[in-house]
Amino acid sequence: MKSSIMDDPKKHEITKKRHFSFRINIFFFVTFLLFSVLIVRLAILQFVQAKELKEAENTNTNQFNKIAPIRGNIYDSTKQPLAYTIPVQSLFFRIEPNQQDKDEVIGLARKLYTDVFQKYGKATAKNPSPEEIVLAMDLGYDINKEPTKAPSYYSVPRRIKADLSNTEIAYLLEHRDEFKWLEVTEESIRTYAMDDDNTTTIATQLIGYTNVFSTQTAKDMYKDDPNAQEYLASETVGFDGIERMYQDELRGKNGVKKYPVNAAMKIIGRAEVTAPVKGNNLYLTINKDIQKTTEKMLADHIKYLRDPSHASNPYLKPGMKASSGFAVAMEVDTGRVVTMANYPDYDANVWTGGISTPIYNEIFTYINNGTIRTAKAKYPDEKENAKHPSSIVFMGSTIKPLSVLIGLKEKLFTAGQQYYDTGTFSFGKNGNSSISNSDRAAYGTLTATTAIEHSSNTYMSAMVGIPFWDKFGRENANVTAKWAEYLAKFGIGVKTGSDLPGEIAGTNDFIANAKKDSYQSAMVYASWGQNEKTTTLQLAQYAATLASHGKRMKPLFVDEIRDYQGQLVKKIEPEVVEDVSKEFAAADWNTIIKGMKSGAEGIEELPYNVARKTGTSTQQVAGGTVDNAVLIAFAPAENPKLAVAVVVPEGGFGRYGASPIAAKIFEAYDAANDGILTKMGGGKKPW
Repeated sequence: MKSSIMDDPKKHEITKKRHFSFRINIFFFVTFLLFSVLIVRLAILQFVQAKELKEAENTNTNQFNKIAPIRGNIYDSTKQPLAYTIPVQSLFFRIEPNQQDKDEVIGLARKLYTDVFQKYGKATAKNPSPEEIVLAMDLGYDINKEPTKAPSYYSVPRRIKADLSNTEIAYLLEHRDEFKWLEVTEESIRTYAMDDDNTTTIATQLIGYTNVFSTQTAKDMYKDDPNAQEYLASETVGFDGIERMYQDELRGKNGVKKYPVNAAMKIIGRAEVTAPVKGNNLYLTINKDIQKTTEKMLADHIKYLRDPSHASNPYLKPGMKASSGFAVAMEVDTGRVVTMANYPDYDANVWTGGISTPIYNEIFTYINNGTIRTAKAKYPDEKENAKHPSSIVFMGSTIKPLSVLIGLKEKLFTAGQQYYDTGTFSFGKNGNSSISNSDRAAYGTLTATTAIEHSSNTYMSAMVGIPFWDKFGRENANVTAKWAEYLAKFGIGVKTGSDLPGEIAGTNDFIANAKKDSYQSAMVYASWGQNEKTTTLQLAQYAATLASHGKRMKPLFVDEIRDYQGQLVKKIEPEVVEDVSKEFAAADWNTIIKGMKSGAEGIEELPYNVARKTGTSTQQVAGGTVDNAVLIAFAPAENPKLAVAVVVPEGGFGRYGASPIAAKIFEAYDAANDGILTKMGGGKKPW
């Protein structure tokens, strides 16, 4: 039966048509169903999801936040850290478009302060108040005022607080839903090494300090720096000293944190982080042990000078008002500065996280580096302040070796020519003006060498001042121009070339003195140091130039620069600023150096010969006349290695007010360098 059906062609054709119709119906049904789904989906896309899809169209964007690099470290010449960076966890506020509810933001600030900072913050930390938190958010208003402006920028998170405690971090992470828009991020804090007394830092004014770049002061300071466009508002930059001088080397390079965001600027995924490159490390010429010795001696000796029990010493008057002191020592052959000290100094760590107003008001008069520009101790008020000199004082008798050298060069006299010193010298029209030696001492017969040794003002006036004035034009500006030209060769009246920010060239009172009296009078006073006001660094460079017989070296503060992996980036080589050694006869150099034997407390006891010239720089201030102690010296005298300059405003005679400080510096340098001065000096002997 089955066979018959299969064999029937007609019936077979009918069966095939039925199967085909069924397949066609299925196909049209499926097609209809697919079109129906498509139409429904299109309707949903058009009428339901259109807004969301429009936003999704722009989701392939990213927000880039710069990450400040970790600042390089600063080490002394023995590789001991002086300034370094430590990692800390800090709290940042992230700006998003839906932060217009002022009450919500203020509530967040109050909650941060009361529930987190006050309860879990470090005991030594400075907790920002709710008002300060809102201002740090930079949303255009404070707690008491309505918004007046939009945020100044959106892309950079605002730091709310640095150096969070572990408990603060734990609480914030545990309650992150309550503290939206906030994130904890690792950053770095600048730290400065403390001295033994744990109250001040080491080489404070030389190393300088850092402060946040968001301040107007920083923006003005770096307005011409092409690298400043990479700086973050929240990062710290060098504000003074080595920190500012080597800002580019110390800073490093930014990292980047990339966030995927939607059109509403909401973060919609994990951030990708490109780590910053740490800044280079500096290895200074400063020796930590010599620096600490110098700083301690400055503090101790000024305290000693102020001791009221000095009635037995006529040169240390009871009630001396010395309140500040400055010292610099540099190597003669290299220009390497081994110590640069200021008194008073302070703890540079007070700048971390922002200095408080009371602390700033206490230290602002001596934040500056007084060895290169104006600084002074803190006095109660402006009236009292005017009664005291700053760190920039007249050279005093320290100029006398150079005065004699100039006189010999210009053939104003010969080395063996005699002058009889009666203790006073008259000059001017009809001899109506006169000057005298200290305490009106009369030294009798003097030569060029003994005039320096006895520090004769009358010799300088009669043998240098008047003849120089007569030779170079008498009553006209040629006199001061020629005198200034000579002094500049030794670094007086010009910058030293140190490149330290803020260094001044001192002051020249020649023209003012000439107008007040005459060019003759001005030249007389200039010949023994009552005309040029200098910095302590200038005096040190001048002393080193005398020691080297005319090679003026650039003061160096950095030996080498290395990257964070220890690889050498740059070696700083000695640099001669000017060489005048051949302009002066060898015999003339010997003449003046043999005269540098003035009485010097402490120095006379050293086991090697020290060429030195003390001075008493007399100065008029609102309170009357004050005497500033000054000194230049180098050792060993026969084979100079180290030059030292000391300035103690209101310190009296240089022999007592400055010389003991210099003696300690020589001792510390000798000890730190395996007795090099003692070995090179070969013991005390005539010179």
